[in-house]
Amino acid sequence: MIQGLPEPTKSDRKFRRLTGVYPQTFAKMVEILEEAHKKKKLRGGCPNKLNIEGMLRMALEYWREYRTCFHVGENYGLSESNAYNTIKWVENVLIKDGLFSLPGKKALLDEESEIEVILPDATETPIEHPKRGRKIITRERKNATH
Repeated sequence: MIQGLPEPTKSDRKFRRLTGVYPQTFAKMVEILEEAHKKKKLRGGCPNKLNIEGMLRMALEYWREYRTCFHVGENYGLSESNAYNTIKWVENVLIKDGLFSLPGKKALLDEESEIEVILPDATETPIEHPKRGRKIITRERKNATH
């Protein structure tokens, strides 16, 4: 949750379940994308088929559901390459802004940072499989007629 945003309600939780972010976070992302979009369109170019909210929803759907760009693009009426370029643009703008980017590798080396370690239980368990000495395991039956 981003600092300074209100607590989510039940409908906010449904929105988060659908998109992966709360509406307040979504609105903040839209603000950042609109700013970058204005700068991008100062140089000219064709109008986009999707508005900023549509671009962001498409990117969030791609990240949340692990669908291919082809399938996501089909849902939004875009080609696979256009869907890919839109998703990469949204991703790069949000990372470049810094509010939604993760700390880099050097942050782990900082002595002041607190590191939380989670260790999964990866102990080995024996697998049941046939013994090597037995020859009758998966053998074809011979025909009686030769």
